[in-house]
Amino acid sequence: MVRRTGKPSPEGRRVWVTAGVVRRVAPYASLLAMAIVLSLLSPHFLTLENLFAIGVQMAVIAIMAIGQILIIISAGIDLSVGSVMALAGVICTMLVVSGVPIGLGILAGTLVGGVCGLVNGSLIAYGFLPPFIATLGMMGIARGAALLLTGGVPIFGLPPGFNFLGGGRILFGLPVPVAILIALALAGHFVLTRTRFGRYVFAIGSNAEAARLSGINVRATLTRIYTYAGLLYGFAGVLMASRLSTGQPTAGTGYELDVIAACVIGGASLSGGEGTVLGAIMGALIMGVLRNGCNLLDISAFWQQIAIGVIIVAAVFSDQYRKHKLGRFG
Repeated sequence: MVRRTGKPSPEGRRVWVTAGVVRRVAPYASLLAMAIVLSLLSPHFLTLENLFAIGVQMAVIAIMAIGQILIIISAGIDLSVGSVMALAGVICTMLVVSGVPIGLGILAGTLVGGVCGLVNGSLIAYGFLPPFIATLGMMGIARGAALLLTGGVPIFGLPPGFNFLGGGRILFGLPVPVAILIALALAGHFVLTRTRFGRYVFAIGSNAEAARLSGINVRATLTRIYTYAGLLYGFAGVLMASRLSTGQPTAGTGYELDVIAACVIGGASLSGGEGTVLGAIMGALIMGVLRNGCNLLDISAFWQQIAIGVIIVAAVFSDQYRKHKLGRFG
């Protein structure tokens, strides 16, 4: 029986809580199950070097997912991820090759991502463009700029010191990209859960009009969200360029889908208002383990895409089913 009191019925609350718990636990349970199965099927999976290789491979996607998760929680989406990453990497490597100190090149590449994010956020918040359209336009602009600057040719001739960021190791042999990912994940979790800005992100994603009426400057906050994400995309581009030892104008093609998938698999709702940084990292890790496992078992890359597609559909279905159930019993 449907109640019309405006408050969820006890049955509705039980459905919401149960489905919510299942949705939060599912990424961790899936990752554990995959790890157990792959360790049984391949003796190489649980070796330290292979686990480090997974960490290095998924670090770039996970870093960008930390930015994308804030956008998704605010009920937006960013399709310019891969293109901004490529542009940042190209500009950073061009500067370093021309003689600019490595530190300044890294800073410049990161700021390029921030500027792209600032433009995205401004177009959405003050230009009233839908996030899909604004970021789709930026996707084309950033990719075109990267190709224009390089003539479609990769940038070579980087100094050896530049490779440390993407290929170096620190204490106990821990790869530098993994150490950076851990630091950025902790910082992102703190920002999202312990700051006023993080609370504003959830409030806007849950109900932007209610957030505005409660005194939140929605436009300024949206601009900051996209700028914050852009900075992370830019730094991820620098990290990728360092790992490849070259500035690739075609780098990151298709990464927008991987980054969005990582957030959705990790429990974020495309309707906004839900998601965690740790969940996004778990989503990226699941895709990294899946791809690594398929490579170890010599399974076609086409099957990897199919498997990831099925996981995304299952995650979104779970979210929509939960909301449908609450609406039915609410």
